Amino acid sequence: MVTVKQAQLQAVNALQPSSDTAQMDADILVGHCLQKTRTWLMTWPEAALTDEQTCELDDYVARRIKGEPIAYIVCEQEFWSLPLKVNRFTLIPRPETELLVELALEKIIETNATVLDLGTGSGAIPLALKSERPGWQVTGLDFSQDALDVAKENAGQLQLAVKFIQSDWFENIPEQPFDLIISNPPYIDGSDKHLSEGDVRFEPDTALIADEQGYGDIRRISSEAPRYLMDGGLLMFEHGYEQGAGVRRILEDNQFVGIETVKDLAGLDRVTLGRWRSAE
Repeated sequence: MVTVKQAQLQAVNALQPSSDTAQMDADILVGHCLQKTRTWLMTWPEAALTDEQTCELDDYVARRIKGEPIAYIVCEQEFWSLPLKVNRFTLIPRPETELLVELALEKIIETNATVLDLGTGSGAIPLALKSERPGWQVTGLDFSQDALDVAKENAGQLQLAVKFIQSDWFENIPEQPFDLIISNPPYIDGSDKHLSEGDVRFEPDTALIADEQGYGDIRRISSEAPRYLMDGGLLMFEHGYEQGAGVRRILEDNQFVGIETVKDLAGLDRVTLGRWRSAE
């Protein structure tokens, strides 16, 4: 018989050589096996795991040792205080992406705004926006039907009315005016060495890699977005920390105005936005 305390200690010892967050990882994995909170684990350290739970924990620890992200092992990641299901078909929502949500809520003042999220993945961005602005009409699209299935499940669990569409960018979107088009698109160059490091090794390449040194999808979206934006509508991208100047040039080339790049909490270029003004 293995107790909670013993299971945590064994997991920590196994994880320490490969994880800088061994204690946190162990607590999450033990809690996931038992379907209990961290507070429960602290309250009942002598509770026993079943043989089945012990085997399950061993499997989780082995996966974590190989570098698999905790979010994929437990199939959940919190974003904007919302618990979201994630899996290998979706990116893992990251804290820096919350800057997109913050800026959208700040910049869009209409109470019934229309919003389109491109490359929605788990639905993190549109669900966060809908949770804060129930009156907004929010749509998320993705090329991957597998990702959309996850997004729809998240919307159902959170009881948030977001529409999801399968589309290769604007391909299946009727030409209609949006107040905001927002996107965390693929923006990593295929030769980037970071693709072989950390969590991204396990995430879908199609959601990470773009051609033209990482600018291909941003350039395509920027050229097509004016047909789908209201006059004064906002286009907003998350991008790599070295891409701010490049994204600004792309928006300038496509006649956007009021272009600015906003830094994240680490002081790095993270989001660039511009407004569409139709020619008078």
